[in-house]
Amino acid sequence: MRALHIITGLGTGGAEQQLRLLLRHLPAECDVVTLTNPGPVADGLTADGVRVIHLGMRGNRDLAALPRLTGIVRSGGYDLVHTHLYRACLYGRLAARLAGVRAVVATEHSLGNTQLEGRRLTAGVRALYLAGERLGRATVAVSPAVAARLRAWGVPDARIGVVPNGIDLDRFRFDPAARHRTRRALGLPEDAYVVGGVGRLVPGKRFAVVIRALAQLPSECHLLLVGGGPEEDALRRTAREAGVADRVILTGERPYVPDGTPGPDLPSLLAAMDVLASPSPDETFGLAVVEALASGLPVRHASCPALDHHPTPLARQVSGGAGAFARALAEARAEPPAARTAPEAARHYAVSRSAARLMDVYAAALTGQPLPTAASPTPKGVSSP
Repeated sequence: MRALHIITGLGTGGAEQQLRLLLRHLPAECDVVTLTNPGPVADGLTADGVRVIHLGMRGNRDLAALPRLTGIVRSGGYDLVHTHLYRACLYGRLAARLAGVRAVVATEHSLGNTQLEGRRLTAGVRALYLAGERLGRATVAVSPAVAARLRAWGVPDARIGVVPNGIDLDRFRFDPAARHRTRRALGLPEDAYVVGGVGRLVPGKRFAVVIRALAQLPSECHLLLVGGGPEEDALRRTAREAGVADRVILTGERPYVPDGTPGPDLPSLLAAMDVLASPSPDETFGLAVVEALASGLPVRHASCPALDHHPTPLARQVSGGAGAFARALAEARAEPPAARTAPEAARHYAVSRSAARLMDVYAAALTGQPLPTAASPTPKGVSSP
């Protein structure tokens, strides 16, 4: 099978890295088109032997990109087109239909209760989304929570498939040597208790809550924030105002696998942590939480749909702001150390399982058959429209 994946950009984001990981496990010949921003993940895909085409789209309303994209789809002889992220789903579905490819699958990576990839869920955004959705044969939700939101919007259940994000368990297995090496490279004291945070530095992730929580914890507690984004300067300012700037380390975006970039990769940074804090209240899956669990880390989180049906004692939900997180982190620190092994909740999301489920979706899309029902009880935190 020849498949073309179309994605809005290939910077170091969760959807982008998830695409690279899946392509390593899919038994299909795949090319990738990025509409814009051929960033670090594009380089990684190329290193993996995947053909990456940069469309050079100039913005959301660059309609001249549509015939170029249609030409790529038509000339590639693809059996199936798979789109990722809002803009790519709109243009990619339409280009596939214009090129005569009817087997079109889209993955919905970031549909929250109030936002879609950071944009507010207005009536216009919803209407345009639903108009584009009808051009495909299947929409993949990364969690039952996202599937419930799609159903609430009116997407027929027979068109919804649930394929959870996958993780490479071997990559995230705890490595004590990497822990020692990474903590030394970051200048962390030997006795430091390291609170971690992983994700885009954007307002919705609420990392300022963890910085303010740190100010309520003893001086041997440090914060290691992994990720990049527009909130970096604001978070540094928050750390200065809270009097903890000397205990906060921001690493910037870090690769999922070693790519020659100076500094440790994400699994090594997780190994250096003692607990992960995830204060975002509106997650669609909670990939950072699951990756932390794969490293054997205890987790304190505000939202993680991936754990709604796969709870684990290592992960506990926290409701509230800085005070609540400070208390939760202090309690985690007071608990006796445990072996850093992945619980079943993390092993459930092995990428090989996700790849196999995605191939089932592809088979249904190619044959025109409806997908197995995605019906399930509405997960916690899902609201109707």
